[in-house]
Amino acid sequence: MSALLTSTLVVAVAEIGDKTQLLSLMLAARFRRPGPIILAIFVATLANHFLAAWIGDWVASELGPNLLRWLLGVSFLAIALWALRPDELGDDVPMMGRTGVFITALVAFFLAEMGDKTQLATVALAAKYNALGAVVLGTTLGMMIANVPVVLLGERLVKRLPLKAVRWVAAGVFAALGVAVLLGAGS
Repeated sequence: MSALLTSTLVVAVAEIGDKTQLLSLMLAARFRRPGPIILAIFVATLANHFLAAWIGDWVASELGPNLLRWLLGVSFLAIALWALRPDELGDDVPMMGRTGVFITALVAFFLAEMGDKTQLATVALAAKYNALGAVVLGTTLGMMIANVPVVLLGERLVKRLPLKAVRWVAAGVFAALGVAVLLGAGS
């Protein structure tokens, strides 16, 4: 249960103001069809985070516990610093003209999530908890908690959120995880 709750909280907070949340807003504004966009976000996140968690699970099985603890602690601290940097949606996200809304959103979201801080957090969480299913479910749930309101409420919601404060909270959550892991919590 700890893996599920921590994964959900970490990703939900870290995703606010993230480039994939900006992508959700852009998709909602462009297509104005929330159903296929939300389904695409869910499928893309599930696939992406399953792959990330599988890698994290594999890494945990290959490294000794002490090396893994240091690698995870430093990784969470690095993600904390990364969370302080505002994300921008770059030109590297494809927007296909003739494909359907679902396929366009699926491909764009999957690619945007590659190498993202929430994907790397999923790798680290899976390595820490050795609970692939709970981590994938938690990180996917966290992604949906952060992105579904953006798709449904769009700019009204984003304009009201103090993104700088949210970035600091996300950084604090990751830093606390990093310090806790380095101090041996959960060992």
